[in-house]
Amino acid sequence: MAGLPPPARLCLAAGVLGLLLCLLNQLTAPDLSPALERAAVLASLMAVGLMLVAVLWTRALPAAPERVELPGPQGLELDEALPPLAREELAWGSHMLLTATPAASVLLFWQGRVVLRRGVLAEEPFFPGAICERARRTERCVSLVDLRLYPGRQEFTGLPLGTPAVIVQPIGAVGWLLVGGWSPRCFCRADELWLEGWARKLRTTLEDASAPGPAPVAAP
Repeated sequence: MAGLPPPARLCLAAGVLGLLLCLLNQLTAPDLSPALERAAVLASLMAVGLMLVAVLWTRALPAAPERVELPGPQGLELDEALPPLAREELAWGSHMLLTATPAASVLLFWQGRVVLRRGVLAEEPFFPGAICERARRTERCVSLVDLRLYPGRQEFTGLPLGTPAVIVQPIGAVGWLLVGGWSPRCFCRADELWLEGWARKLRTTLEDASAPGPAPVAAP
């Protein structure tokens, strides 16, 4: 009962109290007339109905998952080898993810190296595994709502230890964007759509940054 919201607790308490009073009234009545029995049945149904409303209330308003305290410092690690335009795009997008979604940590793996870490930082290196390959093969994001339930969770050692939820967003054939959440089932479909849209823009930015510059023109 302690985990119920206040309106549900009040409704449940009223139902239990009404049922107890109805039973007490029946036990102390000197004569069980038909009218009293009908009234007792109606009162009992009303009390049970109040308790049922309290139960349904908890299903309609489920308790939000508790936020997990992740180990590690808050910070930003950005590959200085990237051009200024790419660094600016990564800094802006990662900031929006951390402030506008339940994201706790952001990691970008591009062309064999980690070019961005932001939020709660982990010290372990990251190497793509089977889940990342599945996301790349299907060209769709993979949302792991509760990482404890997945046997391949050791793939995400590059994120803070104990990260409860992860979204893996492929970026072309050589990149992945990983977003770790603060609690299980914290990401919604709108967060995934926002991430997919930014990944498409990010792919163009990173490919332009990785493209070789124009060849020098030979002097006549």
